[in-house]
Parts: sequence; C-alpha cells; structure tokens
Amino acid sequence: MTTLDLTGLTTRPSQIWGGVRLVPLVRDEPVVDLRLNARLYDDTIGLVEVGPRQAYISYVPHGFVATWTGDGTPAAAYGTQLSADTDSVPAATMGLRIHRRMARREAKGRLRFLPMHLALEGYLALHFGGPSIVWEEWAQRAIRQGLSPRVEEAYAGAEVRGLADALRVFEIHPGQCGVMVYVSDALAAAFVVPHPDDYRALHASLLQDLYGELIHHYALLMPPVQDFRARVLDTEIRSLAQLRTAVAEQEDSWAQFHDTTMATELLEQEHTWQSVYRMGRFTLSRFLPQFRPKQGNHIGEAITDDRGRITYLKTFRLSESQVRRGHLLSRLAAHDWHLADTAAELGLSDDQLGLRLDSAGFGFLLRQDVLDGYRKRRRT
Repeated sequence: MTTLDLTGLTTRPSQIWGGVRLVPLVRDEPVVDLRLNARLYDDTIGLVEVGPRQAYISYVPHGFVATWTGDGTPAAAYGTQLSADTDSVPAATMGLRIHRRMARREAKGRLRFLPMHLALEGYLALHFGGPSIVWEEWAQRAIRQGLSPRVEEAYAGAEVRGLADALRVFEIHPGQCGVMVYVSDALAAAFVVPHPDDYRALHASLLQDLYGELIHHYALLMPPVQDFRARVLDTEIRSLAQLRTAVAEQEDSWAQFHDTTMATELLEQEHTWQSVYRMGRFTLSRFLPQFRPKQGNHIGEAITDDRGRITYLKTFRLSESQVRRGHLLSRLAAHDWHLADTAAELGLSDDQLGLRLDSAGFGFLLRQDVLDGYRKRRRT
C-alpha cells in the first residue's frame, strides 16, 4: 500500500461558486514526454468487453488517448473526434458502442483507455467471485455466480448543481495541470494531467465525469461555502517588495492548509494499487482505499512516472453505502468468507453481520433459511 505522490504540483488559492470550490493545481515543470487528449463518442452508452464472455453496459462519454515517447523528447497530443452519422441512427434512439478492453494499444507510443472506468471496474470487481470456501451459510447462487451482477449508480457532472457554472466562469491559471473539486467542502474528485495544454483541452470533461450520490445531494441541498480570503495588514506594507512577500506568504499558508487539512483523506490514506499497462517510463494503474467507514474514501486511476510521481490522476468519491459494501467484502475475504470469524473481528454477532449484509444488498449471497433465522433472532 502506498499514498499518492503529488510532487511537482503546487496548490493555488481556491475559487468558489455557490457550494462548489475549485482548487487549481499548477505544475512546476510540465511533463512533455506524455500527452493526453480526449476521444469523443457520439453514443454515451457503451458495452465494455473486459474478458472472454465478460462485459458490462455503462455510461461512456469519451476515452482518453495517451501519447508518449521512449527517449524523453516532447510528445505531440493526439486527438480524434468521431463525426456523427445522423443517417444511420434514428434521432429518437441511442446507439450502443462496443469497447474492447479498458486500455488498448492503438499504435506505437499511443494508448486509448476509458477514464474513470479503470477505477470503477476495480471497485465492481472487488471479490466478485464470491465465497472462496463453501461454508454452509452461503447460497448456491453465491457459489455458482458470485456477486454477479454488480450494479452501482452515479451522477454525471452536468447534474451536479453549480459545477458547470464554476468551470465556465473561473479562470485557468498559467501552468495549471489539475484541479481539486469540492462540493460543500467535501472532496468530490481530483483531476491531474501532464501538460497545461492538455488541461485546457480537457477542462470541460469534468462535466462528463461521474460523481457519487453524496456529492449530488450536497450540491443540491447544502448552502454556499465560505471563501478563504487573504488578509494583508496594510500598516506593515511599505513597498511593492513587501506586498509581494505578504501575498506569497498568504498563498503558501493557503496551500499548506489545503494539503494538510482539506485533502488529507485522499493524500494521506494508503491505497492498494494494481498496474494495468506499462508505457515506457510511465505506468497506468488503478487504486482502491482501505474502506474506512464514516471517512472519505476515494477510488481512482493514475499514470505514474519512473519515480512514482503522478502525471495523470482521476478519482471518484465513494458514498457511505459503497464504503460499507467494500468494507464488508474486504473483511469477509480476509477471513475466507467465514461469517463467525468475520463477525468476531467486527464485534458483531452472526445474525447482526448477516443482516448488515442484507441491508448492504448482499442478502442474496446467504441461504434463505439462514437469513430468515437471523431476522427471527433479531425480532425476539
């Protein structure tokens, strides 16, 4: 397990619009031998094939194309937009696009991958096979099919109140290569790219990304957030040089406050990483949190360089119910799916754990008579 390394990225003062706070991330030096661009799709519903006879249907508004060089020389961003063929699909219907594999090499030094889907697949596939040992409490369906089908819901960024206006109104800083998105000061997402030109091209793609239920509700129901304004005592300023120094101190103070207070749930929590694809000196990976209940937990995907520093990052904040499901599955797997041992570690009785599984949507894994027995015991 390792933490995220955002070395080379500097936090700039936040900008707020209602309940949305955007925190720009600026690179000291752009990464020139890796570039990202978007590949737009006419059809936003996609069938993604992840293996032999394994596929799922999901919202796929665009893909990312990563272009890199093997010798450190600058890479040119490669972008392709597919034009709409209005004659082939009636206006009242939505087409289905087939995507083969999450990450697919298209040419030497060029990889197409589906942003956010790498991370979501890692979460959906968490202990997807079901019980590793056929204990008597588990249903035959759980043994034969595991957790299939797994379904999770999310909202497109366009449905998050205030986000579209914030992205449209706020300035993009010189050298900006990323942004932290907060809604009611809850970290909704982090987005980082290698080069400022990439960020300018992909800035609006945040509206097509997915956001969790908590973020949607916060944007809809919570009041505007407080702005952190810089305060410089004019009685201590005697020259422009002193003013510049005071402004720099305020910016450093804000950056330290943000990194050590607001973003700790992402930056300081250790994650489990899985490598997906090697691209020269870069590695495309996805990561999962430790599923700590009642804390901010983020899944995500990243491209790291040969020093482990982040060159590309996209994260998704899990809702509390999603964290509970991940926590229950990870603890069951740690105890070989033995209910009594798992319940003992969690400080629960067998029937309490069984009913928690049921409320989390995993009741179908238990035999019906076992689940009915748990319910009867709780009633009495």
